[in-house]
Amino acid sequence: MRVEHWVYTIPLRLRSLFRRSRVEQELDEELRFHLECVGEAPSTWKALERSKEECRDMRRLNLIDDLVKDLHYAGRTLRRSPAFTSAAAATIALGIGASAAIFSVTNAVLLKPLLYRNPESLTLVYRSNPASALGARNYYYSNAEYFDLRDETKSVFEEIAGVCLFRAFVPREDGSMEQIAKGLVTPNFFRLMGARIAVGRDFVDADAVPQPANAEVLIPPGSSAILSYEYWQRRYGGNAAVLGQQMPGTDGVTAGPTIVGVLERGFQLYYPSGPVTGQPDFWVANNVGYDNAHRNLLLVGPVARLKQGITFQQAQERIAVLTPELRKTSFDRNANFGLQPLRTNLVENVRPAILALMGAVVFLLLISCANVANLLLVRAARREQELALRAALGAGRWRLLRQLLVEALLLSGIGTAIGVGIAWAGGRELAHAAPVALPRVENVAIDWRVLGFAAGAGLIATLFFAIASFSLPWNHLLRSRQAQTHRTYNLVVIAEVALSFVLLVGSGLMFRSFLALQRIDPGYDTHGILTFYVTRDWPLQRQQGRYALLREMQDRLRAIPGVEGVSEALTIPLASSARPRNPNAPRRQPGPPAVEGADIQQVMPDYFEILRTPLLEGRTFTAQDDQSARNLVVIDQLLAERAFPNQSAVGKLILTPLPNAPSAEVIGVVKHQRLFSLADPGRETVYFSEGFAGIGVSRYWVIRTTSDPARYAGAVREELRKLDRRMVVSKFQTMESLVERDQAGTRFSLLLIGLFGGIAALLATVGLYGVLASMVRQRTAEIGIRMAVGSTPAGILRLVIGRGLRLSAAGIALGLLGALGLTRTMSSMLVGVRPMDPLTFAAMAALFLSVCAVASWLPARRAAQVDPSVACRTL
Repeated sequence: MRVEHWVYTIPLRLRSLFRRSRVEQELDEELRFHLECVGEAPSTWKALERSKEECRDMRRLNLIDDLVKDLHYAGRTLRRSPAFTSAAAATIALGIGASAAIFSVTNAVLLKPLLYRNPESLTLVYRSNPASALGARNYYYSNAEYFDLRDETKSVFEEIAGVCLFRAFVPREDGSMEQIAKGLVTPNFFRLMGARIAVGRDFVDADAVPQPANAEVLIPPGSSAILSYEYWQRRYGGNAAVLGQQMPGTDGVTAGPTIVGVLERGFQLYYPSGPVTGQPDFWVANNVGYDNAHRNLLLVGPVARLKQGITFQQAQERIAVLTPELRKTSFDRNANFGLQPLRTNLVENVRPAILALMGAVVFLLLISCANVANLLLVRAARREQELALRAALGAGRWRLLRQLLVEALLLSGIGTAIGVGIAWAGGRELAHAAPVALPRVENVAIDWRVLGFAAGAGLIATLFFAIASFSLPWNHLLRSRQAQTHRTYNLVVIAEVALSFVLLVGSGLMFRSFLALQRIDPGYDTHGILTFYVTRDWPLQRQQGRYALLREMQDRLRAIPGVEGVSEALTIPLASSARPRNPNAPRRQPGPPAVEGADIQQVMPDYFEILRTPLLEGRTFTAQDDQSARNLVVIDQLLAERAFPNQSAVGKLILTPLPNAPSAEVIGVVKHQRLFSLADPGRETVYFSEGFAGIGVSRYWVIRTTSDPARYAGAVREELRKLDRRMVVSKFQTMESLVERDQAGTRFSLLLIGLFGGIAALLATVGLYGVLASMVRQRTAEIGIRMAVGSTPAGILRLVIGRGLRLSAAGIALGLLGALGLTRTMSSMLVGVRPMDPLTFAAMAALFLSVCAVASWLPARRAAQVDPSVACRTL
């Protein structure tokens, strides 16, 4: 009945809240009418106002009235203290803004669902064999293996599709070639992913009628193509009339695939790197048939959708059961098969760094809250006369607490609003400064998740302030200024110092990692080098003349004024992420040592000389060695140390993966080159001559120049255009810019964690200074008495500084325990330094303690200058 009555009176409560003046007038008229009807004397009307209050209490709206009044009073109070309000709001805004900015990146990269249909059920199917040269995980299969996988896993997957990327060459109107990326997909791929077709139609099964399988033909005759929306706009101006037309063939004469549709705007493909990385400009239906003869030609990457009702763990278990059957049709009969969610694969390399940054910024938020809580405590102590007077007039403890909490809530609201603005600007800057390898960073934005996080951070700040308010010594505060305790202040400062120390240790570890990267010897000289990539549509059956063309390219580029040397290789250090590994499994036969899964490099003569890679033993390739009949190799020091320990490698035979040269003679040993990352030493490397082992003319080139290498890009492009208009020259970068790109991740983490650590240390030292300054001010009389009975200024200095150092030491000790556990999460971000490096811990502790000593010295100096006669008058 009580609930029904409350529900029945909801309209009256809402009218009382939103139409107050009208409801108050009706209440007054009703009560007066009642008194007149019962014939009450006018003297009894004195109880009219009391009756109104009782009616208002029945509506239970007084709390809202009081809250509104408290907000007005809090606003006036904060306006009267602009310095305090500005400092507190700025501190809160800094903590919330920084944390929300990092959260916007975390949200875009880790939390936002992929824009596919039911993305959580999408999974990759990989095979793993640590002993294989393909690496621990491989996500690509041959056509025949794909069909076998599809048939064997029908009990696990609702549907499975295949995808891979390749380069395509399309002629421009001037006859030059444009290199674009094409996606080779099974007809059900877009339906599986939930992608929509903007113009035209999707692929149908008829588009994938099997053609005669040929490893050299990636777009067989009769193919159908779907354009990406961006390429449709760029190449065809968004003209819908292109449907039914044929794309130009690579030779500019024959016709290419027929355009049947245009994909929706913004569709992104997230898949492990294969032959080509990047977003496809057009997609072709995979109509290459079952080909049992090319089971080692790994072109198709499967994407599968789990059957409804099957969890990922159950699917893993079923794949494990099916592994013996899958091995029977796999080219690697020792492989294991497993599943990995598509989203997990996308972020697994960047997740540790992002979570470490998120942890650092949460620490900063907590430090900001603690700092403002300390400011509120000190301010409450200064307002003790006001609070005592209000208590004497009848205000209870809860009423006073509520007023302080409303002020804290108003401060948090102001700080949160400013913090959202900081997060908006900071998130954009982070997106621009983020490393290239950070996926989906273009999606960084202020959305409802970020706003919710900022609001939650504001509530956390208010909670901190509430805890601080409840910890005030209210009994003493409301009676007098005597016996004030600084225990709460001390605990807050210790917490600030502890959290700041953890961030400082993280900053120190990142700084040492960055220094270690600078000191790494990559095995080559990065100065004065320009790199670029040259591609040309060069069918495998037309190898005649390829080497002559490469030689002519080298001669033309070498003739450019200012060029000291020119060479090329299958890959250039730091320029490519595709490892040219040995495609065969390790050999375990007696005889010469084998190239067991080492990185394979194909280089021209002068390659080592141009990169200035030190020759440790023997010699490098010459023009005479660059012939198909010369079975000669150069190996790096890592392979030499493993294959020929404690002996010279020169003149020894080594087994190779090349069918036309099962063994080769080692003619030289060079210093190991860090090919793919400065932070990763990489694997052993064997070098073949370009003329002996090369295929095609698509290569990375390097030129050494006498001046700024970036200035030679135009001359290089012009010379190669004169030589062959079908060549596509791209990826111009100086070697120094490649080094900067490789270090970008470490530099990005160092910048952010260092910035957060510096701000945190500043806030902690300000908090320590505030506590000691408050202590000096409140104990001025005590200090005067101490000096009157014989204490010296030096003794007062030691008293105050000692208190500050004790608080700092306690915070550092607590932070040390936290850092020992939390810095382990930074392992993947560190280079050349351990997470628990004692030198870094000791250095940061000494540095922070010195800063705290300076913060303690300032109020201590003021205390030492107190005049005893003046101080004693305050008693």
